[in-house]
Amino acid sequence: MLFHTKEELLHYGTPRHSGRYPWGSGKNPYQRSRDFLGRIKDLEAQGLSQKEIAEAMGLKSTKTLREYQRMHNERIKMDQMLKAQKLKAKQWSNVAIAEELGVTEGTVRNWLNPNRKEKKSIQNIADTLKTVLEEKPYLDVGEGVNRQLGISQEQLNTALTLLKDEGYNVYDWKMPQASNPSQKTNMLILTDGETTKAELADNIGKVTSPDGVYFTDYGETTVNRKPIESIDSNRVAVRYDEQGGTKSDGTIEIRPGVEDLSLGQNRYAQVRIAVDDSHYLKGMAHYADDTSNWPDGVDIMFNTNKHEGTPMLGEGDNTVLKVMKNDPQNPFGAAFRQWDYEGSDGESHTSPVNIVNEDEDWDNWKNASSAQFLAKQYPAVAKQQLDQKYMEFEKEYDEIQNVSNPTLRKELLDEFASKCDSAAVDLKAASFPRQGTYALLPCNSLKEGEVYAPQFENGEEVILIRHPHAGVFEIPKLTVNNNNAEGQAILGKYPEHAIGVTAQTRAQLSGADCDGDTVLAIPTKGQNFKTAPMIDELVNFNPNDEYARPADTKKCTGKSRDGMSGDGFNKGIEMGKISNLITDMQIKGAELDSDEIVRAVKHSMVVIDAEKHNLDWQRSYEENGIAELEKKYQGKAGGGASTLISRAKGQATIPERKEITSKSMMTPEELERYNNGERIWRNTNRTYKEEKQITDPSKMTEAELERYNKGKGVYRETGKIKQATETKERLAVTNDAHELSSGSYIEEIYADHSNRLKALANEARKESRATKEIEANKSAKELYAEEVKSLDAKVIKAELEAPKERQAQAIARSNIKARIEANPSLKDKDNADKLRKISNRAIEEARDLVYGTKREDASSKRRYRVTYTDKEWEAIQAGAISKTKLKTLFKYSDKDELKKRSTPKSDRGVSASASNYAVSLIKSGHSMADVASLVGISASTLRADPSVARALAAAQKI
Repeated sequence: MLFHTKEELLHYGTPRHSGRYPWGSGKNPYQRSRDFLGRIKDLEAQGLSQKEIAEAMGLKSTKTLREYQRMHNERIKMDQMLKAQKLKAKQWSNVAIAEELGVTEGTVRNWLNPNRKEKKSIQNIADTLKTVLEEKPYLDVGEGVNRQLGISQEQLNTALTLLKDEGYNVYDWKMPQASNPSQKTNMLILTDGETTKAELADNIGKVTSPDGVYFTDYGETTVNRKPIESIDSNRVAVRYDEQGGTKSDGTIEIRPGVEDLSLGQNRYAQVRIAVDDSHYLKGMAHYADDTSNWPDGVDIMFNTNKHEGTPMLGEGDNTVLKVMKNDPQNPFGAAFRQWDYEGSDGESHTSPVNIVNEDEDWDNWKNASSAQFLAKQYPAVAKQQLDQKYMEFEKEYDEIQNVSNPTLRKELLDEFASKCDSAAVDLKAASFPRQGTYALLPCNSLKEGEVYAPQFENGEEVILIRHPHAGVFEIPKLTVNNNNAEGQAILGKYPEHAIGVTAQTRAQLSGADCDGDTVLAIPTKGQNFKTAPMIDELVNFNPNDEYARPADTKKCTGKSRDGMSGDGFNKGIEMGKISNLITDMQIKGAELDSDEIVRAVKHSMVVIDAEKHNLDWQRSYEENGIAELEKKYQGKAGGGASTLISRAKGQATIPERKEITSKSMMTPEELERYNNGERIWRNTNRTYKEEKQITDPSKMTEAELERYNKGKGVYRETGKIKQATETKERLAVTNDAHELSSGSYIEEIYADHSNRLKALANEARKESRATKEIEANKSAKELYAEEVKSLDAKVIKAELEAPKERQAQAIARSNIKARIEANPSLKDKDNADKLRKISNRAIEEARDLVYGTKREDASSKRRYRVTYTDKEWEAIQAGAISKTKLKTLFKYSDKDELKKRSTPKSDRGVSASASNYAVSLIKSGHSMADVASLVGISASTLRADPSVARALAAAQKI
């Protein structure tokens, strides 16, 4: 690099080179360190700032400059110590050695002391990491790892700089969080010099911390997973379609009292049960209410819609039970948990019943109202729920503004802004009163139009919504009958998250099964829902009969099967296209019972089962005139979302960009926007050499084969230079949501809602950026010395947890990626809720493994959470803790506790935002108990507010 000062032209090389030669090369490698440090002194003498020196030395920041300085000082110190030892061996005195080396005699005496406890040298730390890399090729070296290694963060940073100088890779990886992909987990990952980003992306689930506490085989084998227990197929019988199996399709009836098949505390659960170590049962399990006609020895009756003659076990797709996958850790292709039971022998045994979902899980599912559902309702209903959602955000914003600790307030404002940004894209509205998520179980003795649902009042009316949701004709309106004997026998009198329905009801719910399918159930009292009966032409439409392919034709798949080429079918893409079309048609005015809607829905029914039953989706596309509908409602054949609702979460590929947060780097226009709360982005203009993975060993070089045999990926450059891009949800990168709208009234309602949430996010960021954080106070630190010591210990404990959470996130992301690769349709926006549930379960399962906790432990207890004594909180408020430590403490604290401690009690009554929110909830039909719980204010205090009192009086009159 050339740097001009006065009339001199100086050549300083690059970070890893001194002129023509790499640092550390040559006869005396330590001379290079002296040269490097000497150059810095020369530049300092010329009056250059640290930033200017870093630029002159080819370093990206002053932080990197300091790391290189520490590294070279360490090398010189090692050289000095070695020389001192050699001179001592020649019988030199300590004084003579000190004079020769230019240090004090005390320093020499300290270097030569055999009992001296030397801090871990940078080289030793680097060598340790190299050794660990031989067994664990993807090493987490981020926040908290220094605590595990017993060194300072500066020592670790310098060791990483040394390793980078030797050719190792240190990747700054931003990984989408499993349960909230819009939020990123920052990871710093050390690999050897040959590992590319593409290889790392494929192996992200194998990233582990240096101490190896959590996993063996760098993540492939977890210490918690036990061998899968399997049952004998002689214990399983099948009830086929001809015997009534279709009416209860997907349910696994278990003989009561059988020890190893117990469901524990559950009456029902979504499960996987291995059979003969080769196949597995998948569905909702419940105890059978009548086993009198079961064959002897049979403990499980599986209900299926397949016809008699279909083998229970066998190769290929045409079997009743599913074939286990070639993965001993997860042969079911789903997140599940094992559990142990105590047998009659008094010993503990692993149950063959593997739980996928139970009441505890469904209880944690969010029940927000999706745009897919509400956009097809009356606009007034959608607006009511969207307004209520916005008031919920307004109330939270007001609460944060009242937080007295400025550092905490700033952090909460930033979190709140991100939450608003996500909500502006998700377009989810508030839940309706008593709305809940329930798994479906068969209850075929009910009359048509009835539902067994003890969670609701006997005789009241409810609607059921299942996603994906084609239209209001797929919304059954049912009367609750809790006196049904079959429902009581199967579900019990007090089921928490399951309801009983008839086969006719499931048919209206776009053919839902009882293998774990769920619905939203909402009471209709006080609501104005739009519903319609099932369209006659769809009632008896069976895509399996209408569009079955002959056995000797191409398979409906994008991959080759049984030696036959596939037809290029991609379920995710095709389902996304037809779902978007159905949504756009209804928003743009297509009549519900029109021939057009019938054709589109028929095609969607073909697409959803095309691969499973080898259906001719291309013939369906032609015969149902889908291209014509696409032209009419989307502007072109081939599909393409054309309304805000269908376009919002569509993927937009944009140039890779980075966020600018330093005001000094901003243009005047950017600075103005930044001060108004906007996030400032710039394109990176980065290019990269395209790579492709090589998987055929016969095509590998000797070096590649050696790498392949070690379990590492093999990649080669294609010779193409590509512009770096990233994929974002379309609405997330659109400033004004109206730009994605086709102009319909319902779209404008949603666009307004999205825009006001984005504006609220900017307002929160503006407040955050204007907030001055609490300053450290030396006197307070002395006054609260004991509390500071205690809080310092909590900081250390919290930081030690960070690698565990990153480990869990990496494993979860890897599992989610595998699920999507196995089922690409999960990326379809209509499956967003399903993917979210899978992601939530994946991170919980990963945390169970990483933290080594049992299922009964609450997730809040799984990870360390900082709590405070009153005296410790006094110390924080007084400024006894530095801003950096304070942020670490807050990061690992319960936010609700922090808000309570930092929000002064007030006698001013109910705030305007809380009052508005409460009134909105009352008007939409919520009980006073629900309102008090949702608003977070006692019912008596709310009733004292005049606006709330008037709303209550009006509701009681109705």
